[in-house]
Amino acid sequence: MNIQLVPLHYVYLAFIVFIIAVMVRRKDTTIICVAGIMTIGLLAAETLSGSVASVFNSFIYAAKELLSTIFIISIIVAMSRVLIRTGINEVMVRPLTLFIRSPQAAYWSIGLIMMVVSLFFWPSPAVALVGAVLLPAAVRVGLPPIGAAIAMNLFGHGIALSGDYIIQGAPKLTADAAGLPVASVMAASVPLVLVMGTVSTLTAFWMLRKEMKSSNRQQQTIGLEQPSAELPLAPESHSSIEAHTMPLRLRKAFALIIPLLFALDVALMFVLNLQGGDATALIGGTAVVILIAVSLAAHRYNGSEETTHYLIEGFQFGFKVFGPVIPIAAFFYLGDAAITELFADPLPEGSHGIVNDLGVALAGIVPLNGTVGAITMTVTGAVTGMDGSGFSGISLVGSIATMFAGSADSAPMLTALGQIAAIWVGGGTLIPWALIPAAAICGVSPFELARRNLKPVMLGLTVTTIVAIFLI
Repeated sequence: MNIQLVPLHYVYLAFIVFIIAVMVRRKDTTIICVAGIMTIGLLAAETLSGSVASVFNSFIYAAKELLSTIFIISIIVAMSRVLIRTGINEVMVRPLTLFIRSPQAAYWSIGLIMMVVSLFFWPSPAVALVGAVLLPAAVRVGLPPIGAAIAMNLFGHGIALSGDYIIQGAPKLTADAAGLPVASVMAASVPLVLVMGTVSTLTAFWMLRKEMKSSNRQQQTIGLEQPSAELPLAPESHSSIEAHTMPLRLRKAFALIIPLLFALDVALMFVLNLQGGDATALIGGTAVVILIAVSLAAHRYNGSEETTHYLIEGFQFGFKVFGPVIPIAAFFYLGDAAITELFADPLPEGSHGIVNDLGVALAGIVPLNGTVGAITMTVTGAVTGMDGSGFSGISLVGSIATMFAGSADSAPMLTALGQIAAIWVGGGTLIPWALIPAAAICGVSPFELARRNLKPVMLGLTVTTIVAIFLI
């Protein structure tokens, strides 16, 4: 598989290295990403006006890609605000405290429930369900919001999505590209997913527990860039916000009806086979209905106006969170489909996008054997995941795996390893804009969450690669 690299590839790679270096130093990368977009635009359009226009066009492209996520987060936040201010949230989470009595129990409970829900419906709708219901109970027993976000990320976007044993979207893409049966790739991925999940979640838990012990007074603000008052599920002290306590009987009724409505959503997802965006839309619509019903019950004659106010708050929060992410996402989207959509044929014939081309080129400069193949598949998968999708490069990973397979028996293992690396990096555990749903629901910085996930995920990938070498 011969890939011709052009200056666009090298410039994009140089800016990736620069951005990563700046992120490690905990500095803002917006200006660097804009400079990268303009440079790539200049090379692709070959005019200064095209370079300048590419900044705006890439922002629009990124916003369109992220719009559904912005909306579901904003709507869930709006619903959560009205539940908190009416006291329904207090009644609803009280039974959960019987089972979630400690930060440790909260971490594992949220993680395991997130994993199970994500296996059936993928992580995006699962984040909205699990976060809206379990986060308040977890925070109540002392789990920092960053801990809940880590648990949802690693168990949902990591373990569940990288295995994808129920929906089977990921293994089918990689297996088809590798020319292998889907069942063989899924079977080969089981030990790798178990190792990756165990190492990363235990490491993250150990690091979180160590921080909690050393700073008990700051449990509620660990990992936050803003005060706890900015938590989407926490009440605010703004002067225009007042508590509207409802009668206890009505609060109990809503506390029973709301979980039942979300449970009905889950049942409908099964019956109607709703996944991904369709499942997210069902949850978002349900949240809007709940928001309207509670607002009308709490505010009565002013219910219509108050509903609008809650929606405004939710969208203000959503766009505030996504504002700094769009420029960064815009740059990385240029590594995938955006480059061909925004510019006319900027890449050589046969190219599959800048990121995928770099992955193929990397695979072509290393020797073909099992050990090097396993390491290369992990690195290649991670590189293709840097566009924040996780799925965009796994077909490439499958095709490359066949080149490194010394035998028919090792091909499924290498394919599964590349799939796991691509999804863990790009599917929502390391790339900030990919893990925004969990970060926004929990009210933490996506960049801080990405930094917190870095060590556990990198250690997990290292151990998983070593295990794969022995299993090949």
